[in-house]
Amino acid sequence: MFRENVKMSWENIFANKMRSFLTVLGIIIGVMAVITLITVMQSATKEVTGQFEALGAGTVSVRAPGTPLKRGLSESDLKEIAALENVSGISPEITTGLSVVYGRSLQEDVSIEGYGFTYFSRNNATVARGRPLLPPDEEQKSLVCVIDRTLSEKLLGGTDPLLKEILINGMRFRIVGILADPESENVMSQFAGANENGKVLMPYTTLMRLLKQDLVGQISVYILDTARADETVEALEAVLKKAFNYKDNSYSVINLESLLDAMNTMLSLMTGLLAGIAAISLLVGGIGIMNMMLVSVTERTNEIGLRKALGARPASIQVQFLLESIMLSFIGGIIGLILGLSASYGLCRLLDIPFSLSLGAIMLGVGFSGAVGIIFGWAPARKASNLNPIDALRSV
Repeated sequence: MFRENVKMSWENIFANKMRSFLTVLGIIIGVMAVITLITVMQSATKEVTGQFEALGAGTVSVRAPGTPLKRGLSESDLKEIAALENVSGISPEITTGLSVVYGRSLQEDVSIEGYGFTYFSRNNATVARGRPLLPPDEEQKSLVCVIDRTLSEKLLGGTDPLLKEILINGMRFRIVGILADPESENVMSQFAGANENGKVLMPYTTLMRLLKQDLVGQISVYILDTARADETVEALEAVLKKAFNYKDNSYSVINLESLLDAMNTMLSLMTGLLAGIAAISLLVGGIGIMNMMLVSVTERTNEIGLRKALGARPASIQVQFLLESIMLSFIGGIIGLILGLSASYGLCRLLDIPFSLSLGAIMLGVGFSGAVGIIFGWAPARKASNLNPIDALRSV
């Protein structure tokens, strides 16, 4: 009996192809919108989370506004911070812009960046050729540097840059490494913007020597146990308050772990809001199905009356119309799913983010379309099952 009801429902749907298509159009658009929005947002969230984690889970950034000549952290402050419990290491950071000379070639406004030797391992930075900065370079304030491919091509042309000497602010630096091109820009580099003139990396101690300064304006602090991050940040702020004479506005502390949690919360709320808005079209599609099924009940009144006169039970009539509604919704849901996944993939490619298939979005879209079929098909099915066979046959 159930198989017969399915067959009849299928025949009735395809008996009016255009009307059935227009009926499920709302479901198609609704499911497509839900799948697309959730999948793209989750793909973007995964990418942003990955970029932050690449910067180092459990990293705390300390910044001192203003020039390091007037305010900043001394070597003794850095040693005290590095000795804090639950701190695995620190990386002082200094950035400036200077001209770089090689022979008769001059490149202006090059990003000169000074870091601790842990920069490479903590930021997933690698060298394509040569070597990275090493602890002895930092300790001895060595006049060595690593340059990127952009500066190498603009300043040295086709010359092999390794072990060549460049002039920065009157001091000669030996090139010991060439930075590998990143697979893609990380989230921080996208916010900051890329330097088109290239960049030079050197030990922060060497850059302090070059700039004739003895204070550091920014450091990254690496935490061992992220579960104790708040406790460690409190201990860090105690050192900073002492270093900056207890002036709270003299420095800022950014906990990347907390920043990541806040961003994930914001993106989750945004995903839910957009999915909720998209789901409204599913409800509109459900109303369309209900209207079509009510029209179908009216048009098939004589058929219903004849079936009841031949012994069909009200439950059988109700199941047939309910199946028809559910099948319409599922057809729309499957088409919407295919279109939604295709649109999601295209948008991810356009936005240059990895496509991440969301099983939850698929289950939500298809499940919601099935629920719409049941909810909005119930009233027409109930109406059909309650028709009086005598009254129904009079309409023949």
